[in-house]
Amino acid sequence: MPGRLRKNNLFLFVSIALIIIGRVSLNTSLAAEDVVYKESRPMKALFETESKTDDNGKIVDGKKESYSYNPEGKTDPFKSFIALMEDAEKKKRRKPKTYLETLDLSQLELIAIVVGPKGNWAMVREAKGMGHVIRKGTPIGTRNGVVHEITDKEVVIREEYKDFKGITKYKDIAKKVPALQ
Repeated sequence: MPGRLRKNNLFLFVSIALIIIGRVSLNTSLAAEDVVYKESRPMKALFETESKTDDNGKIVDGKKESYSYNPEGKTDPFKSFIALMEDAEKKKRRKPKTYLETLDLSQLELIAIVVGPKGNWAMVREAKGMGHVIRKGTPIGTRNGVVHEITDKEVVIREEYKDFKGITKYKDIAKKVPALQ
């Protein structure tokens, strides 16, 4: 008996589905007869036209001049200005010319200062133990530092940097002679 019940339910389901599909197809065929066809719209003109007359008095149709973008002398709106600043920074950076420019200031120790009438001199020692003589204007350090001033107690090194606004500022770093023991 359960097998017969399944067959009856299946038959009932299929017959209901066919009736629904038939009604939907009838409704769409009736709806197709109610369709109203309209004429297509005319094409829009790309350029506005003006009527002009030539020397003989005949009307000649001409096109109005349209605006065309000329990028000459203007910045590219799609190019990042931050990338331009980074490119300028890369160009500004130069290869170190001296060995002292490859060393960080923390690797250098001030060991002696000579004060004289012809100028002040100082001696720094690197971590390897090698000594270098410096004077005012000597480039030193990895951050484009320059010896700004040498006094009898310290050497002032001035480094140039840019803050978050891009303004160039200077930072003075003092190296003092260690106390004699």
